[in-house]
Amino acid sequence: MEISAHGRLEVRITAADVGKRVSVRRLNVPGVTEEKFTDTVGVLTSWDDGVLMITQRDGRSVRIPESALVAGKVVPAAPARRRGPAASYPELARVAARAWRPVESERLGEWELRAAVQEVPREARPWGVAAARRVGFTRRANSVLPLGDPGLPLDAALDAVRRWYHERGLPAYVQAATGAEGTQELLCAELERRGWVREVTAELWIGALAPVADRAEGAGVTLSCEPDEAWLARYRHKGVSEVALRVLGRGSTRPGEAGSGEGPSVWFATVPGAAAGEPVAAIGRCVVDGRWAGFAAVEVDPGRHRQGLATEVMAALARRALDEGASAAWLQVEEDNEAARALYAGLGFAPHHAYHHYREPDASRGPGRS
Repeated sequence: MEISAHGRLEVRITAADVGKRVSVRRLNVPGVTEEKFTDTVGVLTSWDDGVLMITQRDGRSVRIPESALVAGKVVPAAPARRRGPAASYPELARVAARAWRPVESERLGEWELRAAVQEVPREARPWGVAAARRVGFTRRANSVLPLGDPGLPLDAALDAVRRWYHERGLPAYVQAATGAEGTQELLCAELERRGWVREVTAELWIGALAPVADRAEGAGVTLSCEPDEAWLARYRHKGVSEVALRVLGRGSTRPGEAGSGEGPSVWFATVPGAAAGEPVAAIGRCVVDGRWAGFAAVEVDPGRHRQGLATEVMAALARRALDEGASAAWLQVEEDNEAARALYAGLGFAPHHAYHHYREPDASRGPGRS
């Protein structure tokens, strides 16, 4: 907190600091908590009618009456990382987007509208829900990535977004991030003011690549440039369609061609079952894109958990990525996946930023998680 030369706490922020990262201390309501004060750190996204709105790292907003402020100051945009690779949010967002390409995309200024629409078989459609005939394969491939200026006022841009997705039979989603250099707390706050609903929050973690490769031998892991039927049978999105296959493998190059200018290379890892004819024990996917290797779809047979298979898969993929010149790694993990978070922390990964999918107001349920 800001302390004056006389030893008093002072409020050194104003409405002119909207958009900056701040640290504030406020008085608590008597009887609600035993603590007298609460400290909050985040981006000041509004200061209207005597109320401050601060968006924290995880995307949650805190309302603070101006009358409850005890102290406040502007703080650096993001704390420096003590270990691992350094990167801004825009760099990582673009790398992650290239690793999970949509089937169709269109530019709206500097925003990218993305869609990967698949037909739902008639027998699998919910009774009476005609709109369920077409759905998107994952939110990441069916949402707007707003990195910059859309070239229109925000309301007009959001109207254009909604029209584009409705033409494809989908609800509109916007993917926005919080908690790091260059993230979009102000956009998140504007979406919430307009009634857009935050449905899913996940985090993007980063770490050095070499320590992952050193954690296990990777023995028994096979790598290929295309997912075979055994790999797909273990993949959690059951009934994988042609659209899903295009998203999973779209843009891949031949082995050793990463950095050739033709796009990232995509690798699929498989650990066979314990005996012939048994389902595969574990799978994983890695996209190598310049200095970055992105891990995804790391899944293990529930009957073979705690045998180190996920680590074996990631180590084998990491060595392949090192051979192609990568040095840093990233992955995405949902808030409630405690097992995955523990695994990745043990491999040296740490959170970089949180990202959120905002669904348009009054839209029907859209693509599945992630």
